[in-house]
Amino acid sequence: MKKLVVAKFGGSAIGPDGISIPIIVDRINDLKKDSKVIAVFSAPLTIFNGQKRSLTDVILEQGRNAENGTSVSLNVVESSYQKILELASAENRENCQQIIESCLEKTQKALDEAGEKKEFSDEIRSKALAFSGEILMANVMSFILKSNGVTSETVNYENWPIITDNNIESTNFLASESRTHLAHTEKLLENNDVITIGGFIGKTTDGVTTTYERGGSDRTAADLGILFCKKYDTRIDFEKDSSVVSADPKIVETGLGQVDQLSYNEARLAGMFGMKILDPIAIKEILENGVDIPITITNMKDPSKITTIKRIPDKKNGHPIKIVTGKKNCAIFRIETSSVQKLLTSLQKDKRYSEFIILSPFTKDETEFSRMLFLDADYVKRNEKYFLAFDPLAKITYNRGVITLIGDEMWRVQQVASRTSAKIGEAGLNILNMDAQEETSRIIIVVEDSEDNIRKAISAIHAETSKINFA
Repeated sequence: MKKLVVAKFGGSAIGPDGISIPIIVDRINDLKKDSKVIAVFSAPLTIFNGQKRSLTDVILEQGRNAENGTSVSLNVVESSYQKILELASAENRENCQQIIESCLEKTQKALDEAGEKKEFSDEIRSKALAFSGEILMANVMSFILKSNGVTSETVNYENWPIITDNNIESTNFLASESRTHLAHTEKLLENNDVITIGGFIGKTTDGVTTTYERGGSDRTAADLGILFCKKYDTRIDFEKDSSVVSADPKIVETGLGQVDQLSYNEARLAGMFGMKILDPIAIKEILENGVDIPITITNMKDPSKITTIKRIPDKKNGHPIKIVTGKKNCAIFRIETSSVQKLLTSLQKDKRYSEFIILSPFTKDETEFSRMLFLDADYVKRNEKYFLAFDPLAKITYNRGVITLIGDEMWRVQQVASRTSAKIGEAGLNILNMDAQEETSRIIIVVEDSEDNIRKAISAIHAETSKINFA
């Protein structure tokens, strides 16, 4: 069976105005030595008012301008791609320029439509983002790869293989329908060493443009792995500026340890709780489709530094506590246990939403209550009516932050719960809730989300973990 690498390059990997593209070209040349390569691209970054910004955010801002009736400009976007265009050879530059102009015309058309309707949402929003970001970047990268002697083609949107449901702005992957639209992409892969495709973007069976939620390019890479894993010996590679370490380096600056391996479960939990490893829904989709695909997180600038993610990792003798992480902007939903099952079923089947953790229940006045920790309070705010429809007397508590320790075998760690809670107390924080379960090797600590509480807690616990013994 031939080998295939689905390699995803995010905005940070591309760098502002494509500054890191030469490194990407080197990485793709290395990957294609013994494998076919599907390269998945996010929208690039740019420098705007002295700060790094994703072109996705630039277009979202222009969309808001359009629906509010103020002036719209694609100058920032066009300027960024003109700088990237310089990396294409003279013989490819004219065709690449035509693609840039064509895609930005489609973007402008979508923004004009938003201005006319006074609404920047649904397919209008999806088209504006797609043709200014991921789809355009994939096309430009194909020309740059050709300019560097790589046999490459782009998956065009007319033959898009990622088929989704009708949730336009937070869509869901449909594997069986996608397989029926795979022939064109398969042919491109057979005839080229590398094919490029935009992440984040989907298409319904009726041809409507859809988008995943932010971070959705990770899901595109996982989806392509699912579609091709029976035809190729497939692995998924996320190219980043660092492999996985034991805490967010923006929070913990010293004493970080390299994480060599993670299980699917550990990677998913770490992603849910704030570590920018990969979108946890990507892992969920792999599991839902019953496949087992190895995933690597590669330090693009030093490819010898790799974190491997497997369903079941190889046995290692490292510390069972692999990562300390946390997340701001959470919410707790308290509901009578008699009503919770209907909500859980609806979240799974209707919303296909899973970014929550069920905490231990409690009993008050002979009534049992269940508690759900939602890791995105904004999602709960947008859907308050939906949640309260299951129990009008349910209670939603916002302004919560959460810290957790990641490690499937954390049950081997002595006194982990007591020493963790003690370090948070020493850091001057009040624990509002602590949920520890031996069966899931999970410790979740809820604190008030204010000032730098989460940062303090993560730093304190991370410093303590190396001192905690394990069996």
